[in-house]
Amino acid sequence: MFRSGFVGIIGRPNAGKSTLLNSLIGTKIAIIADKPQTTRNVIRGVRTDEDSQIIFIDTPGIHKPIHELGKRMNVAALSTLNGADIIYYMFDVTAPLGRGDMFVINQLKTITKPIFLLLNKSDLIEKDQLLPLIEELNQHHIFQEVIPISALENDNLDTLISVTKDYLTDTLKYYPTDQITDYPEQFIIAEIIREKVISLTEEEIPHSIAVTIEKISKKRETLIINGLVLVERDSQKGIIIGKNGRMLKAIGTQARKELEVRFGTPIFLELFVRVEKNWRNKATKLQQLGYLKPEID
Repeated sequence: MFRSGFVGIIGRPNAGKSTLLNSLIGTKIAIIADKPQTTRNVIRGVRTDEDSQIIFIDTPGIHKPIHELGKRMNVAALSTLNGADIIYYMFDVTAPLGRGDMFVINQLKTITKPIFLLLNKSDLIEKDQLLPLIEELNQHHIFQEVIPISALENDNLDTLISVTKDYLTDTLKYYPTDQITDYPEQFIIAEIIREKVISLTEEEIPHSIAVTIEKISKKRETLIINGLVLVERDSQKGIIIGKNGRMLKAIGTQARKELEVRFGTPIFLELFVRVEKNWRNKATKLQQLGYLKPEID
């Protein structure tokens, strides 16, 4: 019998949620960086095989917000608890159990749907370290399944999928077999550019930028993309552009190469940088960028 359902992936920043999504889908859907709060939007990836369709929902890492943007990211993540059929709570076993984890766990205690505890990066610690951690987390009595995994190395993901299918109760096929996400090209392009900015810059820059796609057109076989990088201060604009424009050129080159592979066509990518002071606290600008106003506290 064909089964389907929605799986929400929730956890603290840098727990490996986006890496897991990409590994489960088998291709890059969500951008990845070794800096916290890389994921800002709820991102859906679709995995379809002969007997199931699972829609995985990657969410921003839950954190203590210091901007309106952070508040909206948290709401987006927690709202996934309501719409999903199953919840994956990802815990990075190489990081200590802290207040942030307890906040997430307390949120999970309010729901009745199946919750899986995924112990990510389990390949990096000894088993005798893992067992006490499982015992400590299981004291909360909210997990139906406990599965050690490595999202990066694809360890135990076959088991995860097999166990997940046992909990699916829907029979509808929500997406065509060959569809792996429902996000528009503009969103994917903007995210790839933002990923390159994050990977090539340091300090406060990754958290202070946003990327929008102003225009996409085609000339003969070439896709022409005009992108805009928003920053909050003039000094950040200088860093993004770099000496003689070198940083912006490097960002553009890396993004263009990945986009050409993804879309299978030559791409001309032109990037501009603009200062939008304090954009992370401006409701109108956040709305324009797609970060919706929180509907819950």
